[in-house]
Formats: sequence, structure tokens, C-alpha cells
Amino acid sequence: MITASVPDFREAARRKLPRFLFEYIDGGSYAEATLRRNVSDLAELALRQRVLRDVSQLDLSTEIFGQKLALPVALAPIGLAGLNARRGECQAVRAANKAGIPFTLSTVGACTIGEVAKAASKPFWFQLYMIRDRAFMKDLLAKAVEAGCSTLVFTVDMPVPGSRYRDYHTGLAGTGGFKGAAWRFAQAAARPAWAWDVGIHGRPHTLGNVAPVLLGKTGIEDFFAWMRNNFDPSINWRDLDFIRSEWKGPLVIKGILDPEDAKEAAALGADGLVVSNHGGRQLDGVLSSARALPPIAEAVGDRMTVLADGGIRSGLDVVRMLALGARGVLLGRAWAWALAAGGEAGVTKMLKLIEAEMRVAMALTGTTKIAEIDRTILAR
Repeated sequence: MITASVPDFREAARRKLPRFLFEYIDGGSYAEATLRRNVSDLAELALRQRVLRDVSQLDLSTEIFGQKLALPVALAPIGLAGLNARRGECQAVRAANKAGIPFTLSTVGACTIGEVAKAASKPFWFQLYMIRDRAFMKDLLAKAVEAGCSTLVFTVDMPVPGSRYRDYHTGLAGTGGFKGAAWRFAQAAARPAWAWDVGIHGRPHTLGNVAPVLLGKTGIEDFFAWMRNNFDPSINWRDLDFIRSEWKGPLVIKGILDPEDAKEAAALGADGLVVSNHGGRQLDGVLSSARALPPIAEAVGDRMTVLADGGIRSGLDVVRMLALGARGVLLGRAWAWALAAGGEAGVTKMLKLIEAEMRVAMALTGTTKIAEIDRTILAR
């Protein structure tokens, strides 16, 4: 099929991926109200069209955490996204490097830090959860430092995993043993191109960075059991001291939805935060990122770098998030779908579409630089 937009990549991914993988990437928690609001609240923001403003020279570059970016965009961390294509995170980091933007590797990605470092030509970001085993966390952080990762994204909105009904419907969660494996095998067999490219030739399927603590267990049910048992519900603000003792580079707190939490992050010395509800995959019914962003940007935007994710499906949405107060955005499902649709080339094409759409949005709102995008470009 012809892919001309992010929703097109979603449909292409649906056709290519086994159902359990597509629904894992595509779905949210509970009734998925927040997942839908992330998209609809952004789409409902009307842009203020201006004309005769001389927009012949547009500059989409920006600087975040001392890194010059071609676009105010980064690829967000997504667990298991590397299974969407053969050694998927390695393909995605190459696409991000070519586009001049950061790639963020998830703790629970399919590829290891070391493998992604070999594929990368520029420093990438690393995402970390608070895990009960602090020694394992220290080891991961040491590997990230050794690999030259430039920024640490510390996710704080997952002390316990949200309940995602789609994963139960596909057998990814709740159905273990032979029955679950057979169910997933049947879904994979229904997608022979994926089964050949990823299932057979994309080995090893060792779940990347957490493979050492899985002690040889490689089943998806083992991975989910480890997540349930090892994410630390006792996490609190004092744990940032532990992170800071092991990580000296820029520290970004991901999963902030409340201005008071944003102020805590700023007071404790975080360099940035991501306004995020985990893509609608944790607590359903909370604010969309678009609604949560403005008061947070107003509260701490002068003290730290405010980023945002959630519901971004076009370059217009990127511009909308910037207008609401973000310095940059993280693309999540957009790159995972594009990876499934076309590998590295798919991610590259998706980013070019985002750039082209941003150029149209900027030109027709009369802005020529990223720094000029603010709430004045939104129609009242």
C-alpha cells in the first residue's frame, strides 16, 4: 500500500505484524479513553492561519540538552518495538541518525545497548525504569555510559503495569505455557513474511537488556512475569539521588502529568521532563498530554526542558505540541508502525513526512523558526 501519512503506516503495520505484536504496540489500558483523547485533543486544536509573512526560509532545527537537532523530535522508547522488524531498534537508530534526531532505546527493547551502539553513528538516549534490583540498574547505567548514551530518560509512571485488555485478547498476557505459545505461533504463521524475516532470521530473541536476569528464559510470558515482579512500586523522589549518583549526563523524567510533580522534578535537579501518560497505556481516564502540557510548561518551562509525547500523528501535531509549550516531542507509535511497515526505510520516510507537514504548518501560521512557535499560532 502507499504510505503518505502516519495512519497509513499504522494500517501497513496491522497487515504485516502478528496480531499479538500489533495490538501490543497499538493498544492502551482499560477502555482506552486516554489513548483516544491523546489523539482527539490534539486534533481539535485549531491553528491560526496567517498570510503574506515571507516564509521562504524555514529553519526547523533546535538544540536540546546541548545537542543540535534537525527537528524538534526524538524517537520515544518503546518496549519490544525491535520485534517489528529484524533487529528493529538497530534499524530505527540508523534512521534517526540520518534524520539528525535522537533515538531512545527502551530498557525492555529487543536489542541490547551494545548492539544499538554498534549500529549507531551518533549518541543515542537510553530509557530506564526503577527496578527492584539496584545492582542490575547500576549495570545498565554503566553500559549506557560505556556506549556513549548522551541522555537518560527515567520513566516514573510505571510502578505497576497497567491492565491492557488487548494483550489478553491476543494471548500475549494471561495465557502462558503451551497454549499461549501455540496461540502466538498461529498468529505469527498467519504473517509469513514477518515470520521469515523476524521470527527466523531476526534471532536471537533474547529480549535485549533484561536477558541476563531472565536466566535463559526467552518466552514472552517470562518477560511479562519479570516486569510484573521487578518494577518497584516503592519508587519515590528520593530515588533520584541514586540515579544521579550513577548518571552524570542530562536526566529527563518521563511520565509527568501534574504541575506539582513537575515542580518536584525541577527542585531535585532534573534537566528535563516528558509530559506523558505512557501513550494511554497506564492509568486510563487521566488527562491527555495536550491538556496536561500547558500548566506544566508554565510552571517549570523556565527552569527545565519540557518535552511531550502522546497522540502525535502528524507534523501538524508536532507544531501543536510546541505551541502548547513543549520544546520538543517524542514520537512513539509513529516510528513503531513505520518500522513494521518498512524497516529503516519506513522510519526514514515517516520522519520526512513529519518534516514536510511541519513545514506546511509553519509556513501557513507565519512562523519561520522553531522558537517562534507559541500559543499565538493557535486560534482562540
